[in-house]
Amino acid sequence: MIVVADTSVILNLCFLEQQDLLHTLFGTVYAPLQVEAEFQRLAASDRRFLGLVYPGFIKRANPQSVHHSWAHSPVLHAGEIAALSLALELGADLVLMDEAEGRAVATSLQLTTMGLLGILIQARQRDFIPAVAPLLERLQQEARFWIAQPLRDAVLRAAGENV
Repeated sequence: MIVVADTSVILNLCFLEQQDLLHTLFGTVYAPLQVEAEFQRLAASDRRFLGLVYPGFIKRANPQSVHHSWAHSPVLHAGEIAALSLALELGADLVLMDEAEGRAVATSLQLTTMGLLGILIQARQRDFIPAVAPLLERLQQEARFWIAQPLRDAVLRAAGENV
């Protein structure tokens, strides 16, 4: 399975100290250098993420080209553009991305996406983590990760946790 990750998923899994879920669930995960650079910038400048370390097991790979019509979109960040470009070049089976705009572009490119919440659901369903609810609480309270209440409830139901 070929999996390409964007910054938010990696950053928030590191914040939760659950970055190993990437390797456990997907094996090899690729990310472009722009994603690592964005991670490093946030780990050095954003109080929520200070001191986080980029996972060494993520394979760094840059896309050969980012000259797509959507690559000039003002709503996509450099990491998203590079991740989508790399996913296309590698023929990725899955793109790990949280941002709605990036996921919409991925869908238009016929790329399958999964976000942080989907990863947590899968990890819980496969008993790699004991519960999702405390992780969601930390994300919302400490990392300021926004989750609408209906989505939170759906995630907990999918994870087999009482709502």
